[in-house]
Amino acid sequence: MGQNMFRTGFLVRATHTLLTWVITLILFLHNTDLRRCEEQGELLLPLLFFLLVALSVLLYFAVSLMDPGFILTDSVKGSNEEIESMIPQSLTPRLRRCGYCLLQQQPMRAKHCQTCKRCVRRFDHHCPWIENCVGERNHRWFIVYLLVQLLALLWALHIALSGITPTLTWEQWFRVNGFLLAALGVVGVFSMVVVLLLGCHLYLVSISCTTWEFMSRHRISYLKNFSDEENPFDRGVICNLWDFFCVCSTVVWEKMYTRNTPNSV
Repeated sequence: MGQNMFRTGFLVRATHTLLTWVITLILFLHNTDLRRCEEQGELLLPLLFFLLVALSVLLYFAVSLMDPGFILTDSVKGSNEEIESMIPQSLTPRLRRCGYCLLQQQPMRAKHCQTCKRCVRRFDHHCPWIENCVGERNHRWFIVYLLVQLLALLWALHIALSGITPTLTWEQWFRVNGFLLAALGVVGVFSMVVVLLLGCHLYLVSISCTTWEFMSRHRISYLKNFSDEENPFDRGVICNLWDFFCVCSTVVWEKMYTRNTPNSV
């Protein structure tokens, strides 16, 4: 199983990287704004575009290879005992035992990923694009990657459009612009996907909710006693964004849950 996952991850990452650089090469070789800048000796814009693409690839590999917050059985046992001693158990749901990886007490907001075969802190989702989970440790970098990737894609769209050459016949037009049209199609589809992903994740971050919690709220023990409009982890948009992007330490969600939960829950 581990070898199959490694092969799948390698193929996904290799395909993404190859596609990225093939499209970049097409934009540099055709008669686009990049090519015209090179011919005129103006290398600043081509260099900036190349660096932006390279940054997007580096961030892609960083997010896809980063530990998303996998929970080690040995490390979580002591921390959960400390949490239980500090927080009245009447105010928090009983910590669950993971039936897959035999974790005795699963921290709040954690979930077992059936693809990675591990429990992940503040699990958001398993992303097939990066072939890795998105969790507490790499979620902010996933959003930074999406932002950089979107900038590169939008710039690539502009560059590709600048290289479309008018001709006398449709047949000749498709023959001359075929590679650019293919690049436009791929970049256009990826741009729409990234816009949707980035918009959804920024919205969920602003209300301190994960994709898993948003989609499966009715099945989650610590949320099912709240109404759809209530979220025990929501501290307001500004505080939520600050905590997400600027607080790098592991959050004890049980404490926050207790502070924001009425005694009757």
